[in-house]
Amino acid sequence: MDIDVSEKYLPVFEALASKVRIQIIHILNEKSMNIKELAEALNLSSAIMTMHIRKLEKSGIVHCEMVPSKGAARKMCSLHLDEIRIEFPTQQKKTRESHITEVSIGLYTDFEIVPTCGICTRENVIGVFDDPRYFLDPERVNAKILWFGKGFVEYKIPNYLLASEMPNELEISLELGSEAPFANSNWPSDITFFLNDVNLGTWTSPGDFAGSKGKLNPDWWFEVVNQYGLLKRLRVTEDGTFMDGLQLSDVKLKDLNLRQQQWRFRIAVLDDAEHIGGVTLFGSGFGNYNQDILFKLFYHKISSPEQRTE
Repeated sequence: MDIDVSEKYLPVFEALASKVRIQIIHILNEKSMNIKELAEALNLSSAIMTMHIRKLEKSGIVHCEMVPSKGAARKMCSLHLDEIRIEFPTQQKKTRESHITEVSIGLYTDFEIVPTCGICTRENVIGVFDDPRYFLDPERVNAKILWFGKGFVEYKIPNYLLASEMPNELEISLELGSEAPFANSNWPSDITFFLNDVNLGTWTSPGDFAGSKGKLNPDWWFEVVNQYGLLKRLRVTEDGTFMDGLQLSDVKLKDLNLRQQQWRFRIAVLDDAEHIGGVTLFGSGFGNYNQDILFKLFYHKISSPEQRTE
């Protein structure tokens, strides 16, 4: 979530201004819990816990849904955000030169997947669910959501970097989550990212989210399946690879061979992953963020080839 210092985001700042609510965030980072379980974990009454959860839910930090449990519905709570970025007001914003490329999620150039799986445009399902053959359907170029239980999809990205430009940072952002049968907010999946065959690192998605409709989903989209993901930002710098500010690996820009004409970006759930929970990719027009896979390569100008250090 990107926020600024304004009254619009007071609910976020208020939600974080509590030791108890900070503890709740840490607990939900480990696993989803209902109100009663959270209250017991922090030795509070259910009424007090409900008040804290309402503040966290209003801010968008926590998502809640009613789930059946032993004959009665309980309010299940899960962490909805992995990151909050605060933009402070400045007199003059620094601008960095960059090449920006947005790749539609249906424009993968290679794949190898295991069901459960499916692929859809904004208008319709392509083929039928759980049949990988439809990932080759020509209509896939218009796809705006896809999912699979194990395997990978790979994309080719044009490289617009000039000889007179030195890369400083590569940022890749995308909305994604796990892939559970139907949906399950507590369904961890180890998702690994590769660029030019270099393993950038693995992020564990906490779940496959439903309960509330994705903000951008078409009206016909099924309520019982994945609704939205988390917006994740991969950053590769001269110091390493980071996911939402946390270091994912020691892979640096110089390790990626960014001077080649095109790059290959792979999203995978590996055979030997600890949590094989699949992947759901959300493109523009699905989920909560109106974007596909966004690549930003930041650079600075150099006057001669001798200045290259990569």
